[in-house]
Amino acid sequence: MIRQTSMDLQQRINAFAKLGNFLSQFSRQEITAKDSVAHNELFFDGFIHQIKLAGENNGWFTKENVLFACEGWSELLKINNLSKWLEKYDFAQTYAPKTVVIIMAGNIPLVGFHDFLSVLISGHHVIVKQSSNDKHLLPFLARYLEYVDPNFKGRITFTEDKLTNFDAVIATGSDNTARYFEYYFGNKPNIIRKNRNSVAVLTGTETPEQLEALADDIFRYFGLGCRNVSKLYVPQDYNFDSFFKAVYKWKDIINHAKYANNYDYNKAVYLMSLFDTLENGFLMIKEDQSFGSPIATLFYEKYDSKENLEKTLAQKTEQIQCVVANGFNDSEISFGKTQKPTLSDYADSVDTIAFLLKI
Repeated sequence: MIRQTSMDLQQRINAFAKLGNFLSQFSRQEITAKDSVAHNELFFDGFIHQIKLAGENNGWFTKENVLFACEGWSELLKINNLSKWLEKYDFAQTYAPKTVVIIMAGNIPLVGFHDFLSVLISGHHVIVKQSSNDKHLLPFLARYLEYVDPNFKGRITFTEDKLTNFDAVIATGSDNTARYFEYYFGNKPNIIRKNRNSVAVLTGTETPEQLEALADDIFRYFGLGCRNVSKLYVPQDYNFDSFFKAVYKWKDIINHAKYANNYDYNKAVYLMSLFDTLENGFLMIKEDQSFGSPIATLFYEKYDSKENLEKTLAQKTEQIQCVVANGFNDSEISFGKTQKPTLSDYADSVDTIAFLLKI
């Protein structure tokens, strides 16, 4: 049995803060080595290579999107942010560290990093089963973490083999894989996540700046994240002209071959099916009650009153990750903020740290 003292926790916070400092060298504006970063002679050029490999392995992982993810984590992994996140939890308890399996998705770069951070910051050991779509970045960063604090050595395992000898599971996947996870891991403490999508509620009074920010929520990571807005709720008489004008700043997304292929394919399907759509050359908008729109497509649905829409969304809360709006409800996220979550913005609103401290 061990005691998780505040000093132990502070050591882990310090180590992740150093990892954040390492990541701060990699931004969309520039990639520049800083003299203040430890172990750059071993890791700086190597991470540049891993970014390149990530893009070669997965065409959706463009350099810009990988660097956007690095920017986000470099900001979150600051000592003040880490300390503020963890201050409400009670780490002063006696327990043996457990081994936690994380089964990661691979839809956007470093999508499983929050779970990885949560397990290790809680003092547990981690076994990571990565998606084949995102297998380069995290193992490299884990090695850096072990160099920063050798106490992490032996606590981090990456595997492609059958999972054995573990105490709890955090698994993310589709609705179909979630049923598989529940079958195999139902006898262990678990967090099992299914498909979720994000929506935006518009009133027609949004400013051009708000709509431009919404465009980031839609197009960042090509719309592949569960925090990407995939559906709009609009008033009955909504005019999309201002919306299309605002999203035009993302017009160059059509120059990405995989995105363009999806756009052409889905456009052909809609035309052959005689579906009514609006489109601007790089985005199609289709009226549809579903949440998960295909790539290069945005669904929308009309609402007649705020009260009725609140009831509708409340009934479908388990399908929704984020609601983006301005003055709609207390849990809304501001335009442009879906891909800039805080450490306390837990996926599916399940508190991962609280779960890890009681297993």
